[in-house]
Amino acid sequence: METIIVDRDLCTRCGICSDVCPSKIIIPGDGSSLPLVGEENAAMCLQCGHCEAFCPTEALALNLRPEERMALPEGAGEISPERIAFYLKKRRSIRHFTADPVPKEKILAILEVASYAASGGNSQPVQWLVVHDPQRVKKIAALTMEWMKSLQNTSHPISSYIPMLFAAWDKGIDVICQGAPHLLLANIPEGNPIAPTDAIIALTYVDIAAPAYGVGTCWAGFVAGAAAFYEPLQKELGLPAGHRCGYAMMLGYPKYKVQAIPRRKPLQVAWH
Repeated sequence: METIIVDRDLCTRCGICSDVCPSKIIIPGDGSSLPLVGEENAAMCLQCGHCEAFCPTEALALNLRPEERMALPEGAGEISPERIAFYLKKRRSIRHFTADPVPKEKILAILEVASYAASGGNSQPVQWLVVHDPQRVKKIAALTMEWMKSLQNTSHPISSYIPMLFAAWDKGIDVICQGAPHLLLANIPEGNPIAPTDAIIALTYVDIAAPAYGVGTCWAGFVAGAAAFYEPLQKELGLPAGHRCGYAMMLGYPKYKVQAIPRRKPLQVAWH
């Protein structure tokens, strides 16, 4: 099977596809021949799509569901520095949610955006588990609190906070999932040394994209910690064999609206 599909009439033999290929496996075309990937190098293709993305005449398509190819409209994705700065600075970790459920279709749309997050070698190792049922979220929070009991009077970094957390929990305050109706887990293959970073990058895409859909997020570090060590929670999550939780995130509609941008510490930058 051909790795790339090239339209002879549109291809100008400019060589950009060959130049941008991370694996350097595309042989550039000349006056009579088209760009191609030799059979001996086909397995080295990362399926990243650089060749397709940078082709100035839309002459080339990666042979990966080519029928789904989508043209990039003129000016699409162009955002001024001022607008992107305000958007990112406005993002807040949400710890107060409404009870309204986020439709599954909206969550899927956010995850579709996150599927374009960078990953090592374009391996795209992240699989998603969406806990959409609020009652299941509460059960996961309770199991996380059970795990915390084992950390009391230990050298664990959160040991000193556990009495305070239990005092709040006993008053009905959800200190684990903050009352979020949904929970998102980025699951990764065990034994993949790069996948934990890939999970964080993918969740960061979710974190950044979600506000554009009106959805609030908060990183669920307690859940992620429990999912790594507490077998009862692992059984509740039912992850595929050979996979583990890379990290977790709360999802829901924010109860309050962001009205201002707070300050940050002065930048500390070294130049060489």
